[in-house]
Amino acid sequence: MESQPQPQPQPQPQPRRPRGFAATAAAAAASVSPTGAPSGSAGASTASSGKGKREREKEKERTKLRERHRRAITSRMLAGLRQYGNFPLPARADMNDVLAALAREAGWTVEPDGTTYRHSPPPQHQQHLGAFSVRSGESPLSATSLKNCSVKATLDCQQPVVRIDGSLSPASLDSVVIAERDTRSEKYPSTSPINSVECLEADQTGVINNFCQLADPDDVRQELSYMNSLNVDGVIVDCWWGIVECWNPQKYVWSGYRELFNYIREFKMKIQVVMAFHEYGRTDSADVLISLPNWILEIGKENQDIFFTDREGRRTTEFLSWGIDKERVLNGRTGVEVYFDFMRSFRTEFDDLFAEGLISAVEIGLGPSGELRYPSFSERMGWRYPGIGEFQCYDKYLQQHLREAAKLRGHSFWARGPDNAGHYNSRPHETGFFCERGDYDSYYGRFFLHWYAQALMDHADTVLSLANLAFEETKIIVKIPAVYWWYKTSSHAAELTAGYNNPTNQDGYSPVFEVLKKHSVTVKFVCYGLQICSYENDEAFADPEGLSWQVLNSAWDRGLKVAGENTLSCYDREGCLRIIETAKPRNDPDRRHFSFFVYQQPSPLVQGVICLPDLDYFIKCMHGDITGDLVP
Repeated sequence: MESQPQPQPQPQPQPRRPRGFAATAAAAAASVSPTGAPSGSAGASTASSGKGKREREKEKERTKLRERHRRAITSRMLAGLRQYGNFPLPARADMNDVLAALAREAGWTVEPDGTTYRHSPPPQHQQHLGAFSVRSGESPLSATSLKNCSVKATLDCQQPVVRIDGSLSPASLDSVVIAERDTRSEKYPSTSPINSVECLEADQTGVINNFCQLADPDDVRQELSYMNSLNVDGVIVDCWWGIVECWNPQKYVWSGYRELFNYIREFKMKIQVVMAFHEYGRTDSADVLISLPNWILEIGKENQDIFFTDREGRRTTEFLSWGIDKERVLNGRTGVEVYFDFMRSFRTEFDDLFAEGLISAVEIGLGPSGELRYPSFSERMGWRYPGIGEFQCYDKYLQQHLREAAKLRGHSFWARGPDNAGHYNSRPHETGFFCERGDYDSYYGRFFLHWYAQALMDHADTVLSLANLAFEETKIIVKIPAVYWWYKTSSHAAELTAGYNNPTNQDGYSPVFEVLKKHSVTVKFVCYGLQICSYENDEAFADPEGLSWQVLNSAWDRGLKVAGENTLSCYDREGCLRIIETAKPRNDPDRRHFSFFVYQQPSPLVQGVICLPDLDYFIKCMHGDITGDLVP
């Protein structure tokens, strides 16, 4: 019988060396005698190891406390970003989610795998501003030649004096043309003939800082001297609510503006001031940020409904909701009372300048960017041209007004916003509300759009009543936006979300101008001196010229004075011609024209290639000092 092979013994694994707490326990066991008592000198080591164990336990507890504290801070940061910054962070967001959200907010593209890049440089904010005025006794331009008004790309062009400081206030000096002479203004008479258009250019970026101090008086003086050399009439100065009444309610600090106005007085220029009740700088192109007053933002943390709200509940802090115009939610004051107190403080502080005629007009900011509109196309909310925007009526105060209007109409179920109006970047044909024969023209749609536009007009009516009370006989100016995209469609969707009920079968501007006429204001309308890209026109069914024609004629037909402001800088002959033709139309049988024109100069990136002689020539063309044949 064959013997079976014996199995080979398997090697035994080496025992692992105990570490950490196991090593401590093993050492303690080794030091104990068979009877259970500590052997010899091991007693002392046992006591010391027990003490070390207690210290380690305490350190573990301290680590847990630190971790809980860190997580609590992170949780509050994430909650704040979601609540006040409208960041779409997931429920269990980590640091990567936060970084990605911040990068996207800054204009970067972040792929799911973490790849981060920017498609193109962000557009620069227009820093350098200027303005022209056309006098009321002026005849239209019949033969103004801009043959030589081309822009030369040279490197030895004169640069603007005022430099840009990102920590300071935004560009808030425009150029102004004063429309009519006033007996109170004789101390600052015009130096040019009655048939000329006077011009001013200025740059207040970095002039007034966030503590309402004049940042660099020497640079201001040099810049004003530069403007004066161009034979300008005056300047426009934005007076920011978020700077003057920043820290405490009804505590106004005007010191920086007083100093600035004194410099302007030395050059015998007139001033148009803007009561700027809006936020500045929350776009991709912003260089600085001027928020609403801090005490307002603190109230907003407890009551977010003081801000405009979209259908998804996202808030925008660009402007206070018109729903609180008559609600005492701002430390015992209503929205319009806050505006009135600010205007009255300015009028009292600078009473001497009003008496001298140095301050010739006041522009009242009635909405985002100082324009009479809803914040329906906010870049901060992700809007990009040519999106239709979104209705901004979902705060509890405006919703209460909507419920009251629906109940009064006898249809309580109409107390809601449209649920098929798309989102910020939708196109009209993609929605059931704005598409051809969409719900905007239904019984409900007409009711809602009328209410939405009426809220805008009621806000303007109330604030302008108080403005006239504060500024008495001073000229009041209101800025009307140019929402020209989707103008060639039947619904005019972008205008509807902005608050102008102007579809093809209705005139949405006439009711607004009837309200403005009651307060004898001057309407300032944004004009497009440069031709919009034809591709963009085709894609967005845009018609800036058609919109301008409707708005200007509607205002003129109601006897309102009209002024202009360009949104794109005039760099070439064609843009100059368009601006002049809009300001003083040659073929108007009633010889109507702008009262004044505010010209915004190009951004710093472009200023380096625009020469002073070219700008001077353009100003002379606007003044009427240079005549010739218009070039087609």
